[in-house]
Amino acid sequence: MRTTERFRHFLEYFTTNFPQPETELHYANPYELIVAVVLSAQCTDKRVNQIMPALVEQFPTPAHLAAATAEDIFPLIRSVSYPNNKAKHLAGLGRMLTEEFGGEVPSSIEELQRLPGVGRKTANVVVSVIYNQPAMAVDTHVFRVSHRLGLVPRTATTPLAVEKALVKHIPEMLIPKAHHWLILHGRYICVARQPKCTICPLTSWCKYYATNVAPTEKRAVTLKSAINQTPSSTT
Repeated sequence: MRTTERFRHFLEYFTTNFPQPETELHYANPYELIVAVVLSAQCTDKRVNQIMPALVEQFPTPAHLAAATAEDIFPLIRSVSYPNNKAKHLAGLGRMLTEEFGGEVPSSIEELQRLPGVGRKTANVVVSVIYNQPAMAVDTHVFRVSHRLGLVPRTATTPLAVEKALVKHIPEMLIPKAHHWLILHGRYICVARQPKCTICPLTSWCKYYATNVAPTEKRAVTLKSAINQTPSSTT
């Protein structure tokens, strides 16, 4: 199957069955979203959502965060991964948002990446979710699922290469949604260790399924058939 056909199947299924996907991070404004995304690096959205209310109550604006030290922030985020580094990043992020951007979250990927703790993936999430720009954030879920489905070539071995391969074939207006489709599919169905192929609606054109699962299932059916057709031995 050609790559263009895979993308056609991918877009047709999700636009029909999941037309309005959203991030699972809870936020009320751009400031809360960028803080949540920084915290979510190598951490679950569920955990971030649990700690955000207390963090926002303590530091409701970039100015409040700017006045804090990493030591002030750490107790509120200690349950996330790498809390020491993230506390330092958030303190620096608050200062830069306040001093250089007037307390507003910038809308360009280049400016966002100047903020402490904000890499390309985080910047893409912010401009996609908040500003509806055609940016494809590639996390571990997007990277894994896009390869398994056969949407990107094997040579796309970096997040940036995967990002470029995906946006090449997805209409701009659907890129923000496609980011969520891939993440959610990877989070709940195409999971890392044991993908749930038995309930996946995409197996008819999935490269991973065709290569790794279908041959095994066929052998199992053939073996079962052979067993059923063999007359019982007599004693």
